[in-house]
Amino acid sequence: MNAPHMEKAKILVVDDEESMCKFMQIMLEREGYRAVASQDSKIALERIKKENYDLVIADLLMPEMNGLELLSKAKSIDPDLSFIVMTAFASVDTAIEALKNGAFDYITKPFQVDEIKIAIKKCLEQKKITRENIRLKKELEKKFDFDCFIGNSPEIVKLKKMAEKVAVSDSTVLIEGESGTGKELVAKAIHYHSQRCDKTFVTINCAALPESLLESELFGHVKGSFTGAVKDKEGLFKVADGGTFFLDEVGMTSSSIQVKLLRALEEQEITPVGGTTPIKVDVRLIAATNADLEQEVKLGNFRPDLYYRLNVICIQIPPLRERKDDIKLLTSYFIKKYCQKMGIENKTISDEAMDFLISYKWPGNVRELENTIEHAVLLAKGNQINMEDLPEKIKESSPLELVTDARPSTPTLENIEKAYIYWVLNQTGWQKGKAASILGIDSSTLYRKIEKYQLKSPMGFGEK
Repeated sequence: MNAPHMEKAKILVVDDEESMCKFMQIMLEREGYRAVASQDSKIALERIKKENYDLVIADLLMPEMNGLELLSKAKSIDPDLSFIVMTAFASVDTAIEALKNGAFDYITKPFQVDEIKIAIKKCLEQKKITRENIRLKKELEKKFDFDCFIGNSPEIVKLKKMAEKVAVSDSTVLIEGESGTGKELVAKAIHYHSQRCDKTFVTINCAALPESLLESELFGHVKGSFTGAVKDKEGLFKVADGGTFFLDEVGMTSSSIQVKLLRALEEQEITPVGGTTPIKVDVRLIAATNADLEQEVKLGNFRPDLYYRLNVICIQIPPLRERKDDIKLLTSYFIKKYCQKMGIENKTISDEAMDFLISYKWPGNVRELENTIEHAVLLAKGNQINMEDLPEKIKESSPLELVTDARPSTPTLENIEKAYIYWVLNQTGWQKGKAASILGIDSSTLYRKIEKYQLKSPMGFGEK
């Protein structure tokens, strides 16, 4: 019995011999295909214009319009249309011409029934694979679309525009940003919108492996080059050949690794550990770092020649604390994402909890925010996320992290006072009498300070 996709395939047979048309139509229908036959190639072409076919099987020698002409005109209508050509006159030249014009296969008459069956099966299987690859490619493009990098702040809009421009080139890219800002997401978006999108995207975190193991992972090794090297191994540069290699935390590499990376960039070749013969590779490199590489160069910790090779195009991702306008948008996105994932009705978030999220400094950036929302969606009892649903670690944050300016400047005395009062209030559960006693001021002064600094009690805290 044929597979379901074979049973549904629609095939058009074109041959000026009536007996061949009838034979092919009966044989194809018995095999489970939907078959249509035509003795006139011009009528067949009109059918192709009006209807969708998975495959056309056409004779090469026909009056008025031969099989090659039909193939050419049909391909101009539907470039993805599959073709198998038949002829009673075996000719290598004709076969080559048919294949050059886009025919999948070439069958010589008279043929064995099994021969045509196998050719049809192979053709349709190839078509299915091609369609699946196109579908997956579109899914990946959608999944790693630049709009998937959530944010409408000026910094993020500028970042997206730059990444889109970079994607169409083959230049080396350096992405700078703190951990959790989405460096790999940007790298994948660049890859899946580049000319290399149908090739491999390979990634490695350079900080996750010791030097000896990292060298082997990057460049491969030959059998016997070190203890445990029981066979030859391809490095990730070779695996990424033709595609994109994302090197995360490149600033954590040793000097000897940096030398090899520089050679890979300059010469487009690598030498496996223990090997002597260089291997050519065609790889687009995207590197990322959460360190200030320019400063590391000045300190002598990173090679300047490699830095300049990597820094052809630099994309800087701002930390979440510097784009607070995006926190509401991200929060809404993550709530919807995890509600859908858990199969529950979409939740809202209270003003108090939202204000708190906006005030928090997010040292773990977007990744930390996502984890926080997943936690809150899971724990929230009703349809609203409240302060008590947020992780304790975040709720217990230092007041300086919540109310002082995010920029690395010396806080004012007023900011310190505001932060300290807020912290004491939280520590006492907003029992104002107790808080005033700890602060060494009377209650009326505390009330004035609360009003002056517009301090709000988090949800669930008392106001005694």
